[in-house]
Amino acid sequence: MFWTPDVYILGDGKNHTERRFWSPGIKYQINYFAPIFMMNIIANPIFLEHDTGQHPENRQRLECLNIEEYTEIKVDGEEYLPLVHERAHIQQIRDAAAQGATWIDQDTFVGARSFDVAVAAVGATIMSSTANGFALVRPPGHHAYHDHSSGFCLFNNLAVAVENLRREGKRVFILDFDGHLGDGTSQYFYHSDAVMFWSLHQFPAFPGKGRSNEIGSGKGKGFTINVPLPPGSGDDIFMHAFKNYFPVIEQFEPDVIAISAGFDAHRHDPLLQLNLSSNTFYEIGSMLAGKYSNIFAVLEGGYNTSVLPHCIGNFLAGINKSDLFFDEGHSVSFRTCWEQYDLDLHYGMSCLSPYWKF
Repeated sequence: MFWTPDVYILGDGKNHTERRFWSPGIKYQINYFAPIFMMNIIANPIFLEHDTGQHPENRQRLECLNIEEYTEIKVDGEEYLPLVHERAHIQQIRDAAAQGATWIDQDTFVGARSFDVAVAAVGATIMSSTANGFALVRPPGHHAYHDHSSGFCLFNNLAVAVENLRREGKRVFILDFDGHLGDGTSQYFYHSDAVMFWSLHQFPAFPGKGRSNEIGSGKGKGFTINVPLPPGSGDDIFMHAFKNYFPVIEQFEPDVIAISAGFDAHRHDPLLQLNLSSNTFYEIGSMLAGKYSNIFAVLEGGYNTSVLPHCIGNFLAGINKSDLFFDEGHSVSFRTCWEQYDLDLHYGMSCLSPYWKF
């Protein structure tokens, strides 16, 4: 996968003025000229060096993308870490990496290179926030809190980039469509009215938070949207929720859209029980690109390496206003899922109706 300025190509095109997204077994290409907006890929081999062995969050998540050209990480992420993270937490990760290989909680592993890789992930995300980029990084970040790691995440890549933008006076809307709630991100901005956070996630599931009535606190009340989705929820439920809440973005009037792009809501992901097809990620990208141009993203979850290239490819194709990259059809939800979802949807809207129009 690589970027040059003129054309977006998916498949096996040959021209050197192309973007290519390579995926095993896919032999077609799509030409697309983007005069207004094009999401740039930011990737670097350092992100393979966070050595987690056979952990679900391992280097194969990036290797499966067959990235051919890389981006120099020109931003020192360590300089930005104190915007969000306490120095004691930063030092804890540094010390853990110095030990060589250790678990810092029941889910999260640190290897000898993990501190440097996590710092680079923050730097790449800062870069993406200034260049309409998609930072294809690991470790992911949205579960990391200001004072501790959690859920495979060491530092909160997106939160650091968003906090940097907020301090520049920008209003930022965060969309987290990872199948798990980005609890670290949500908690950090829970009291802010300059940053809005919207998550669609399986519930119940890790981290056990993200109910419809969790809408922020203090001056940030009304600026957190949680859309809990019952296990088994498919494309129909997800897109129904997305379309119902989507108008809130415009009402918030953001300067920037920041996306925690996780793909573990896919029906074949091993860590959750949601039922999305990769087509939904195309629709998300298409809807966002139809209204907004100042968008950046960072990779979060997605642990089935057979389908992850399709999910990322569809998201990029949608946001770059190209044709569908990989069509696997749409999924549907059972009636019991709809019944629970409908209750949560109306409850959530009732909690948020004093602040936004639906």
